[in-house]
Amino acid sequence: MTAPEEVLTTVGDLGLVPVIVLDDADDAVPLLTTLREAGLPIAEITFRTPAAADALKAVRDAGLTEGIDAVQLGAGTVTTIEHVDSAIEAGAKFIVSPGFSPKIVQHCQDRGIVVIPGAVTATEIQGCLEMGLTTLKFFPASTSGGPEAVKAIASPFKSVRVIPTGGIDVGNVAGYLSLPNVCAVGGSWMVPRSAIQSRNFSIIRSLTQEAVAVIRSIRKEAKP
Repeated sequence: MTAPEEVLTTVGDLGLVPVIVLDDADDAVPLLTTLREAGLPIAEITFRTPAAADALKAVRDAGLTEGIDAVQLGAGTVTTIEHVDSAIEAGAKFIVSPGFSPKIVQHCQDRGIVVIPGAVTATEIQGCLEMGLTTLKFFPASTSGGPEAVKAIASPFKSVRVIPTGGIDVGNVAGYLSLPNVCAVGGSWMVPRSAIQSRNFSIIRSLTQEAVAVIRSIRKEAKP
């Protein structure tokens, strides 16, 4: 299995990608250690704050992205070529952007890193397909039609698998994850910014364990 295939396989297997906003890079290692111990060895650290690149580096340098329990480390809210380069140099294994930018997609492909662009319209999805992408971020999910919209795109775009993100929580995740064209969801309810800032990793562990259990239950019920 190639590295890109491994990333997307892990995303699909776990079914949930924590979308993380960090104000202090020093919180990255204890946070991702907590996620891994709670059964969710994956993270999308967003470029919404200046701490993102240093946080990615800290996780890589701590060795959390290596070994049998390796964390799949991604960078989110990537909106520029500079973000892509910074994320790759800091150790990110996949790139997530909120929208579809052919320039960013091409740059990621040139650099050999998995890219998951945001797409909600038929035009955006078709553009992604033309660049060889079949795993896309459906963002913002809750204000773009929710599960019904995700379900609707399955018919014309049968090869596309989506990761709905935006407005998803433990109360509505089943509506998305039970759909056959959804490979995973993105969410931040298990990694609330306030809990990270206060370094309340015990509540994050509890929320993550609950989320993992919910995801497994949904998938078990969805099986034919």
